[in-house]
Amino acid sequence: MKTIVCNHLNEISNSAELIIDLCRDFDVWVFKGEMGAGKTTLIREICRALGVVDQVSSPTFSIVNEYATDRGEIIFHFDFYRISDPMEAVEIGVEEYFHSGRYCFVEWAEKIPSFLPDSFALIEIEKQEKEIRHIAVKLIH
Repeated sequence: MKTIVCNHLNEISNSAELIIDLCRDFDVWVFKGEMGAGKTTLIREICRALGVVDQVSSPTFSIVNEYATDRGEIIFHFDFYRISDPMEAVEIGVEEYFHSGRYCFVEWAEKIPSFLPDSFALIEIEKQEKEIRHIAVKLIH
């Protein structure tokens, strides 16, 4: 496990490169943290570092957003906060997404634990006082 400390929200962009280096071999990246911890902000910075040319926003209502990079690659961003039944994830084809060979960034994965692959990167964001964040990266095999 690797822990990164961000003393200010603007330091999250610096953390993005390190997280990419740690997690690049995993297709599914699970972002865990309370509401307002900075999950979407961190995903936005990771996407920027990966060359995403689209606007990155939380897919709270659409469940999944698709972003294109400047190299023509596709990244999927999921937010399962609003689902009430894990079968809603099946209906959008979550298993196909997770096995597509493309990066899948997932918020609120605790709503669909049985659909996560055996191997994934877990990025836990813990909000400390004011704008301080602790980001723990664990590689699950």
